[in-house]
Amino acid sequence: MAWAPLRSETRPHRPGMGSIQAALGEFRHSMFARLARAVFGTSNDRVLKQFSARLPAITAFEPKLAALSDEALQAQTPKLKGRLAAGESLDAILPEAFATVREASKRVLGMRHFDVQMIGGMVLHSGRIAEMKTGEGKTLVATLPVYLNGLTGKGVHVVTVNDYLASRDSAQMGRLYNFLGLSCGVIVHGLTDVERRDAYACDITYGTNNEFGFDYLRDNMKYRLDEMVQRDFNYAIVDEVDSILVDEARTPLIISGPAEDSSELYRAVDAVVRVLVQDKETYEKDEKLRTAALTEPGTATVEGMLREAGLLTEGDLYDFQNVTLVHHVNQSLRAHVLFARDVDYIVNREGKLVIIDEFTGRMMEGRRYSEGLHQALEAKEGVEVQPENQTLASITFQNYFRLYPKLAGMTGTASTEADEFAEIYKLEVVEIPTNVPVSRIDSDDEVYRSAREKYEAVAALVQEAQARQQPVLVGTTSIEKSELISELLKAKGVPHQVLNARYHEQEAGIIAQAGRPGAVTIATNMAGRGTDIKLGGNAEMLAEANFPGPHEGPEWEAHLAAIREQVKADEAVVKQAGGLFVIGTERHESRRIDNQLRGRSGRQGDPGASRFFLSLEDDLMRIFGSDRMGGMLQKLGLKEGEAIVHPWINRALEKAQKKVEARNFDTRKNLLKYDDVMNDQRKEVYSQRKTFMQAADVAETVEEMRRETIAAMVARAIPENAYPEQWDLVGLQEKVRDQLGLDLPVEAWGKEEGIDEVAVRERIETAADQAAATRAANIGPELMRQVEKSVLLQVFDAAWKEHLLALDHLRQGIGLRAYAQRDPLNEYKSEAFNLFTAMLEELRERVTSLLMRIELSPASPPPMPEPVMVTDMRHPDPAMAGAAAGWEHAAGDAFAAPALPRESEGVDPQDPSTWYRTPRNAPCPCGSGKKYKHCHGRTA
Repeated sequence: MAWAPLRSETRPHRPGMGSIQAALGEFRHSMFARLARAVFGTSNDRVLKQFSARLPAITAFEPKLAALSDEALQAQTPKLKGRLAAGESLDAILPEAFATVREASKRVLGMRHFDVQMIGGMVLHSGRIAEMKTGEGKTLVATLPVYLNGLTGKGVHVVTVNDYLASRDSAQMGRLYNFLGLSCGVIVHGLTDVERRDAYACDITYGTNNEFGFDYLRDNMKYRLDEMVQRDFNYAIVDEVDSILVDEARTPLIISGPAEDSSELYRAVDAVVRVLVQDKETYEKDEKLRTAALTEPGTATVEGMLREAGLLTEGDLYDFQNVTLVHHVNQSLRAHVLFARDVDYIVNREGKLVIIDEFTGRMMEGRRYSEGLHQALEAKEGVEVQPENQTLASITFQNYFRLYPKLAGMTGTASTEADEFAEIYKLEVVEIPTNVPVSRIDSDDEVYRSAREKYEAVAALVQEAQARQQPVLVGTTSIEKSELISELLKAKGVPHQVLNARYHEQEAGIIAQAGRPGAVTIATNMAGRGTDIKLGGNAEMLAEANFPGPHEGPEWEAHLAAIREQVKADEAVVKQAGGLFVIGTERHESRRIDNQLRGRSGRQGDPGASRFFLSLEDDLMRIFGSDRMGGMLQKLGLKEGEAIVHPWINRALEKAQKKVEARNFDTRKNLLKYDDVMNDQRKEVYSQRKTFMQAADVAETVEEMRRETIAAMVARAIPENAYPEQWDLVGLQEKVRDQLGLDLPVEAWGKEEGIDEVAVRERIETAADQAAATRAANIGPELMRQVEKSVLLQVFDAAWKEHLLALDHLRQGIGLRAYAQRDPLNEYKSEAFNLFTAMLEELRERVTSLLMRIELSPASPPPMPEPVMVTDMRHPDPAMAGAAAGWEHAAGDAFAAPALPRESEGVDPQDPSTWYRTPRNAPCPCGSGKKYKHCHGRTA
């Protein structure tokens, strides 16, 4: 028994008064809130009321439009465009535009929009998120605002979660848009730039979030405006908005190029760590934070093993010279103790390691873990270790989608993340009522002591449901668990289908038939599957699968009619059996994923049921659940195979999920704070880069850069208020020779009477201007303008790439500043600004130096009708390969700064004395293939 502490006050104490008053206050507050809601309605009710008031205006157009011929209905589009051109707003023409889409949909698609779908369309047009239950027809709802905003000709993007949905929706809804005279395109993986440009030029463009984001990054790495594929951003509707803007927002989009190959080191370190992790005393892991670290005994052990393997040759593991080795050890440790095959990733048929999306269960082709983790996993699985990559361009989904002036989204589950949508994206969530009330029965969770008991209970329930012809959808959280349940059902002789990342290509077909009598479907997380589960099955897909001939003609029509009759009869059987039964085998850390799984049942008023099965061994229960729950179940004396079922447990689990969601929100918000720093710089760089491409020539910019470079050189050599004897004119003379290729008697100028910093700067500027003018005259003014633009863009890209790498390194270690009582974010902002300033200075120097030295081969002057580029090996431009052939560059790196000085033409690789002032970024004259600064110039 716990005793209350002694109180020092003398007046009588009434126990519990504080808590009673608090409870009364909370009661009064909740009563007032309920009274306010009863009188005024919720904010959601008020928004719905506002949009519902516009329904009569839309409905009033229906008889008139229904009487029109197809040609007359199609003439609505130019009519509405004319009203926009005359100055009317989109809101003013909304009723007639929505009514036009509804009528066209009846004729083209055979579907008429419900009133609640009209409200959903208005919500999307207003730049909000429409939360609509599964099966309520979100794809059809989107056609309303898409058509309305497509009338402006500025482009509307409809963003989906995978290529299949993008292709399917653009094909189906494209018939409607084309009927009404709007063009519709689709962006999927594997398209050429020409095909992408054509798709973006359409009034409406469907595509995935990854494709849209990567096209944006690639566009800002192009060298000519006509190579860019995207237009200016206008309006986007994001399907499965919670999956894209929340779940995937923790991982930025990154375009990268190969860095130095260290695959052998990954394999060697993996062999050490593989043995190390056999002893759990050598490391400790935190599953909540997904971190792993060596213990003191572990550090001592791994040092000895690394020395034996010849990997640790000097000093201790944590000495400065071994920082790379520490990085490899840490990533290998994470790979072994935190990441599991068939849960976090799979090894596909080609022997490549592919990440599995934890929220959708889909393979994420082309996506790789950063900072060497992917290579560590490849070494762990014994597959080919791909070279590490260096970031060339990156952006988070948060910052990409905030580029759109107008953004909207739709999903079945967004209200649990409403705060995040409001704070990050300024998007309000509006819950749209269902067309028919939901009649699904949601049972309380069943909690078992062990996972084995839980899975046996699931298998027994599935067998029981199948016996009465009730279709069952079993949701799992990983491939491993879906295959475990599959084995249990096989042992019981229950036929079933498995849908996970291994069978991704069969996804739509499996899901579409999951509502057939007695069908059993095991699926990993159901977020964003995009295909309705219709009771009785999908007649069209069944007919296509069972008909060998062409899908047209009387035979096909007869076959389709027969299948439809069969599906109708099967639907009656399924409804009699209770509709689709959704069984969750584990609670996900996000309530939305559970709700999405549950929402698969009971679509459009269909009967259905759902139940979740849990055990104390589940990750959520084990890591985040209350420790008291396990003790409570033990005290209750549960027997083998028994479960506890109570609403209190549901509430306890919901609290645990809320904690995890809050933590994940903090993670995403923290990521965004750091990316916002880079985003400001990214916007400035991309804007400046586009300005350079749009300019007829950049001669003024180049001249300004040259003058600023000279001013900086002089300021460093002749500090303000310094005496002449403190001037570094010898160093300045050397700098002028190295940077500008000019041999000026700067040292002698210092001996002249009355010379000052201004006079020195002006003399250097005059000499540089004359040299530049002479070079331009020799090359040809028009050609020189092309050369200047090309060099400026290339060096700009090189400097930005190196800046991104510097920011990556800064970001990895900035958290340690907290130990010095400094805010890591403020430190990051300050240092990132300094790095950006240094990048601009480096840019000016490189451009100036290269343009003051560049030469064209007199033997074959290249015809250059368009701007040229020095080919970047990571982003080759085959069209320009011939045009660039006439350039003479001593530097082998595509982004190298200055070419070698002219004095170095007689370089002897065997004689270092002939390597006359080799620039640090040029190839080392010894022939090693490395840059000079990484080879013989390391000690120079």
